[in-house]
Amino acid sequence: MSQTGVDFATAVKQEATYLRLVHPTPDDIPSCFRLMELAMGCHGIRSQVKSWYRQGESSRCAYKHDDFKFCLSMKWMESDERYEAWINRRAEWWARRRLDKSSEDVWAMRMEPRKSFPRPVTDKEIQSVLENTEETLM
Repeated sequence: MSQTGVDFATAVKQEATYLRLVHPTPDDIPSCFRLMELAMGCHGIRSQVKSWYRQGESSRCAYKHDDFKFCLSMKWMESDERYEAWINRRAEWWARRRLDKSSEDVWAMRMEPRKSFPRPVTDKEIQSVLENTEETLM
């Protein structure tokens, strides 16, 4: 069970249902060429800079290469088989992503400021500090 109270099998079913709504026909799944573009684009300057900025390390492109290889392995399948295989693979990926830990888990929404949160500074206090600073400089 995860933090959300959903087990992996249930999460996969939920994700598969959602993906079938978003991608209703086999023509809606990405082509192998598109997956190759995404895999190669992962190594581009823009992607690398964004990754260094957000995570402090270079992009991890292995999963995009795996998607491309998976697509190539499905070429011999019928259109409906390929569609179901892609839906199941993406549903498992989304379920793992949803149930695993995330960098977003460390952030919690606060409804009110912390007790140790500094109080707002008033205009009067700012003016007082400025006057004291001017006196010491003279």
